[in-house]
Amino acid sequence: MTKRTETPASAPTTPDRQISVREVFGIDSDMTVAAFSERSEHVPDTDPAYRFDHDTTLAILAGFAHNRRVMVQGYHGTGKSTHIEQVAARLNWPCLRINLDSHISRIDLIGKDAIVLRDGVQVTEFREGLLPWALQHPVALVFDEYDAGRPDVMFVIQRVLEVDGKLTLLDQNKIIRPHPSFRLFSTTNTIGLGDTTGLYHGTQQINQGQMDRWNIVATLNYLKHNAETNIVLAKVKGYNTAEGKKVISAMVDVADLTRAGFMAGDISTVMSPRTVISWADNNQIFKDLGYSFRVTFLNKCDETERPLIAEYYQRCFGEDISGSAVEAVA
Repeated sequence: MTKRTETPASAPTTPDRQISVREVFGIDSDMTVAAFSERSEHVPDTDPAYRFDHDTTLAILAGFAHNRRVMVQGYHGTGKSTHIEQVAARLNWPCLRINLDSHISRIDLIGKDAIVLRDGVQVTEFREGLLPWALQHPVALVFDEYDAGRPDVMFVIQRVLEVDGKLTLLDQNKIIRPHPSFRLFSTTNTIGLGDTTGLYHGTQQINQGQMDRWNIVATLNYLKHNAETNIVLAKVKGYNTAEGKKVISAMVDVADLTRAGFMAGDISTVMSPRTVISWADNNQIFKDLGYSFRVTFLNKCDETERPLIAEYYQRCFGEDISGSAVEAVA
């Protein structure tokens, strides 16, 4: 979990400038959004090659500008969390992420008593969790895998979903009011109805009273072929030739086939744009597309699914790597 640190005294605690959505994000909109003039340690690094999805970007910007609670829903590998981070990076808005897996408990979020040594004497004091800390600072808090959260954790979150939602720490007889620049986002594979597709084991149905508190729900799909190709080319500049562009385009074709297979339930592992970039990077090391594909993606997949994924590769590159895939399994 992210280490908690105090905001430097010199850093502004509220947005102190306005930016143009058209100029900064390349979106045809007259919207302006408040932003910070200075970066702090919790502001994500800016990825200059990042490509913004129009609808998702507008939804996230509305969350920052108007303090709306925004949920971004989509398949694995579509870049939901990264999208929020890259918007925050351009606003110089501190951003923290919490993955709501089954190991995150109510105590982890709220805090707990801890024994500390003070003046040579052991004393017990309350240590706040990340949620109370974030509420009191100019921070965009992102709950990843929101639909996988435990019920006791979800009820803790429900109260702070209100724009002016206060958090009550019963053990401390303390009420925490949210900072004016606190923002709340979540990413989820489902839309709160549980795993209706069989693709996301471990997800839960979300209380509809809680779903109603999310003001905006955006859906982020996989990138279009040309957009993803351009991103990979921007990241791996060694392919910026006529032949290199064909290779990257074929790599993205393979990724598209894995996504179609994933959505159809044929395979359980999907290639994200990050995987394609890793494949391109590894191919520059090994100078062998088939071998690079195996060590980047194929060897991560279920053994029973590897022949089908090898077929995807063959369709796009005209090379049979199924024999090599069997050898890798052996």
